[in-house]
Amino acid sequence: MTTDPLTQFKAAQREAWGTFIPLTNFTIMAAASLVDFAEVRSGQSVLDVACGTGIVALTAQRRGARAQGIDLAPALLAEARQLATTLGVQVEFHEGDVETLPFADAHFDVVLSQFGHMFAPRPQVAIEQMLRVLKPGGRIAFSTWPPTLLMARLFELVGEYLPLPAGVAPPAAWGDHALVQQRLGAVVRDIEFNYDDTSVPALSPRHLAVSLEAAVAPVTQVVQRLRDQPARLAQFRERLDALIGEYFSRNRVRQTFLMTRALKR
Repeated sequence: MTTDPLTQFKAAQREAWGTFIPLTNFTIMAAASLVDFAEVRSGQSVLDVACGTGIVALTAQRRGARAQGIDLAPALLAEARQLATTLGVQVEFHEGDVETLPFADAHFDVVLSQFGHMFAPRPQVAIEQMLRVLKPGGRIAFSTWPPTLLMARLFELVGEYLPLPAGVAPPAAWGDHALVQQRLGAVVRDIEFNYDDTSVPALSPRHLAVSLEAAVAPVTQVVQRLRDQPARLAQFRERLDALIGEYFSRNRVRQTFLMTRALKR
């Protein structure tokens, strides 16, 4: 068994994110926003990085693109393939790592990621790989969480109870404009940002929190870690409910997300 911390981290993520399937429907509206923002056109070759259950790739395919997806988690890819069958479309889904994409240089017209590549432990490695497989003049576009709003604050809360391993960058940093520009670097031009909203139906903050505990890997891992510490677990849940409650109204939890796009030089 490897003792490399990054390899161990990825192996844990590969298994942990397999629980996300019940929340698939909550990503559908945001996927349409990203595909629109990326200006995906019929006939383009599109890669959906850290594709999860394939919602972005499937949305692009239904717009007439030739889409592929790649993700670490086999369970999510199995769900993506089932969704493709349900929709009656042909999309290739690959098991793989954003930090070592198994595609040739300058292979895709568009490279996308919806709340996925942000979990790669080494952001610069991930973005270099995404740009490597993008054609000159092609568009990269991705959705992330603004650092001061719900999901980024959720990851910060999780980090208090389950700190990231050394060498792993926080995913919420991808919501910072200046840092995103720095990571994209001089390889791209015409960087643009845009915000959109999505919402999750819930009967109460605790109702949504139960779903997060079951399906969102970092939250699940905290709950598992605190099973033998009931007081700390109760504290975590109280803080989680309070955070969600700030965004809860009329049986829904509103979430604003950031979209970034740029052209490769």
